[in-house]
Amino acid sequence: MASTESASAGELAMCACRGRDYKAHDLIDAALFRGELDSNWQQFLTGLEAEKRADQLDLELDHDAIDAAAELFRYAHDLITAEETEQWLQARALNLVDFTDYFARQHWRLTIDEKIELPDIDFGSAPPELRELFTAELIFSDELDGLNTQLMWRLAALAATGETNLDPEKIRAERRAFFDRTKVAESKLNDWLARLGRDENWLDEMLAMEAAYSSRCEKALTSEARQKQLATLRMPLTQFEAEVIELESDEAAKEALLCIRQDGMSMEEVAAEARYPYRRITFLHEIVPEELKQKFWSAAEGDVLDPLPRGEGFELYRIAKKIEPDPTNPDIRQRIDEHLLERQFSALTSDHVEIRLGASALSQ
Repeated sequence: MASTESASAGELAMCACRGRDYKAHDLIDAALFRGELDSNWQQFLTGLEAEKRADQLDLELDHDAIDAAAELFRYAHDLITAEETEQWLQARALNLVDFTDYFARQHWRLTIDEKIELPDIDFGSAPPELRELFTAELIFSDELDGLNTQLMWRLAALAATGETNLDPEKIRAERRAFFDRTKVAESKLNDWLARLGRDENWLDEMLAMEAAYSSRCEKALTSEARQKQLATLRMPLTQFEAEVIELESDEAAKEALLCIRQDGMSMEEVAAEARYPYRRITFLHEIVPEELKQKFWSAAEGDVLDPLPRGEGFELYRIAKKIEPDPTNPDIRQRIDEHLLERQFSALTSDHVEIRLGASALSQ
């Protein structure tokens, strides 16, 4: 694999708009401006500190677990051969050491069974080498993909609107919101910007993008649009409450079904009598496998479905309740809005923004 010592993941060109490239560090700084970086940063620090703690305790790394996680990653990113993996890494200014180190950090973050004390350091105050490692973390976790999408939507909104057409009051409102969420005092603004290597012009650009984006969101997220989208999403967002019994064979499943349908036994009684695993679950129709969607959709409350194969065994489902999506439910409202914004900004992005490494490439 070619050396990447002089390369930097932070310098990767992710997208371009109006003749300007936006790099990985631009995506990250924009997310910091929006107040959307903290959870990723805290998780990153937790992994680092967990790794240090494992070192202190002289714990041995579970290489089988690391290999399994790496295999899942390759499968998800369609990296069949070692050569394809190296090419993927090289395209992102990363190498095999970065690859292994990432999975080691995740392993210790998930397995160290004690409270991890995090250092009091924010992203803006972090040294360059720590920011670079954080960028690698965002690439491997596919989080940089989402940050790229968010920046592209805002770039597209601003390009479509034009700076001269922005509402000055909206920009002032975004500036107030920035100070509220970051807790940066106006007197310390220049210091905050300097730590990022930014200036007031950068902040003005961020505010303009956010104002343009906010205006587009308001136009997209109307009551009428939400109602129409809800009708489209009625089936996938319908919620099912069900009882489930796990059985070891088709014969056992058919016998249990007979007890329920003909003998009038409850699912729980059948499971208890034969000592089968029993549980109550809640799920959305959209997660049902495609070949089973119609079976579940057609079932009425109280129906017991025919045995369904699951791994080496079978499952019986009784539909206890079907709940249609409620537009006042915050989770449902969020899903509706996500679909509306995706439609709105996908069109704008295709007209005004060019993907470089970008959202689709990062997940390949």
